Amino acid sequence: MIIGLTGGIASGKSTVSHFISKLGIPIIDADVIAREVVEPGEEAFKQIVSHFGTQVLNEEGTIARKRLGEIIFNDEKERKILNSIVHPAIRKRMIETKDRFYKEGHSVVVYDLPLLFESDLRHMVDKVLLVYVEEQVQLERLMARDQSSKEEAMSRIQSQMPLKDKIKLADEVINNNGTIEDTEEQLTQILIKWQIINH
Repeated sequence: MIIGLTGGIASGKSTVSHFISKLGIPIIDADVIAREVVEPGEEAFKQIVSHFGTQVLNEEGTIARKRLGEIIFNDEKERKILNSIVHPAIRKRMIETKDRFYKEGHSVVVYDLPLLFESDLRHMVDKVLLVYVEEQVQLERLMARDQSSKEEAMSRIQSQMPLKDKIKLADEVINNNGTIEDTEEQLTQILIKWQIINH
């Protein structure tokens, strides 16, 4: 079974993913893979440099994310080109990693996909587990975590699909407004229900 773990910024997804890995269930983190596939020597890296040129490289020859970000930020066409290079590479690497875990004898793998719904990746997983918090809690946590102003935090939250809209798209929801113990208990109950653990 492939579980898609998703949430919103500062919703507590990493807390849940920590509990899952403590149970010995492998987690494949899309953000980590997104960084790996654009490292020098990778196919996606070559395609990015061949399209955007060496202006998007740092002195040491790695991709200057900020510079690349500035190019695509205001240019829908360039952003689509970048996504068409990077997204398939990420998906391919995630699938290869999952197959390796299956070969090693795991029967359940978790894809940690922050933008599972936004990027329309529902087809990649069997079940979706959403980590949910109230917007006010999300805002406070984000401001505390990043020392950001209310305006900055709000605009980052609003750049994603609202968590409340994701609830009806998910198979199960962990309500992370409470304590860490509450969160762990909810996770345990869901995994029992999905017959992944039996106690």
